[in-house]
Amino acid sequence: MTVVAIETDSLGTDVAQNRTLPPSMVERMTLILDAFDAPSTRLTLEQVARTTHLPRSTAHRILDQLVRLQWLSHSSFGYALGARALNLGGTGGNHLELREATAAVLHELQLRTGMVAHLAILDGADVRYLDKVGGRFAAVVPSRVGGRAPAQCTALGKAMLAWLPAEQVEDRVMPTLGRQTSRTICDMVTLHRELGRIRDRNGLAFERGECFSDISCVAAAIRGPEGPEAAISLVGDAQTALERVAPLVVVAARQVTQELYPMVRLRTAEPAWN
Repeated sequence: MTVVAIETDSLGTDVAQNRTLPPSMVERMTLILDAFDAPSTRLTLEQVARTTHLPRSTAHRILDQLVRLQWLSHSSFGYALGARALNLGGTGGNHLELREATAAVLHELQLRTGMVAHLAILDGADVRYLDKVGGRFAAVVPSRVGGRAPAQCTALGKAMLAWLPAEQVEDRVMPTLGRQTSRTICDMVTLHRELGRIRDRNGLAFERGECFSDISCVAAAIRGPEGPEAAISLVGDAQTALERVAPLVVVAARQVTQELYPMVRLRTAEPAWN
C-alpha cells in the first residue's frame, strides 16, 4: 500500500512527498527503535525522521508514545533508549533517572574539552558504564555502555571506592585483584593509600595507564546519602593534562549530586592535585 505523506515545513507550507510508509504502527515503532543502534545513541527528532524516512509529524507522534511507555527517554539533547529497552538488553538496570540527570552534564563536558565523558556505577569489583559521550576519540577508548572494567584500576572506580568503608572495599576488590598494565595497583595496602589521597582531594581520582597503558582519566563520584551512587569521568590519551580539566569534573559531579540528592552536604574546598 502506497501512502502519500503530507508534511508541513518550517514556514507552515504543506509539502507532499511520495513515500512508502509501513502500514502498521508496530512496524513504524520498530523503524524508530532500530534507529537507536547503541545504548548511548542520542537522536533529535529531525535525525529520527531522516533515518526512518517517516514524516516529521508521524515520527514526533510515535516518539511521544514511546517516551510515555519508557521505551525511549527524552532530554534537551534528544531521544535515547529508555528503561524498558535498556532492561531488555541488560545494560540499563534501574538507572534511567541517573542517566537523564547526567545527560546534559556529560555533553557539556565533552563539548568543552573534546574528551570522552563517562557515567558509571559500581557493580561488585567492577565499574559498569551507563553512558559514554565522545567525538572522534571515542572509538579509541575501549569502553561501551553496559561494559565493565576493574574498579581498582579506573578513575571511575577509585572515585567511588574512596567513599566506601575499608572493609567493603576489600570485600569487593580483593577476590579479583589483578594486573591490567604495569601501572595497575595490585595490593590492598597501596590501594588504600590511593583512596586516602582521593579523599584528601575531595574525591578527585586520577588514573594514568592503570587500566589501558595509553589512556588517562580523571573522575569524581556522585554521592547519595548512603554512599557513592555513580561517578563521572573524562578520558584522554596518555599525554592529556588531566589537571586542566579536573575542576570541570568536580563541578559536574557536584551538580548532579545536588540535583539528585540535595540532602547530601559536600565540602566546598578546592581539591589539591598531588
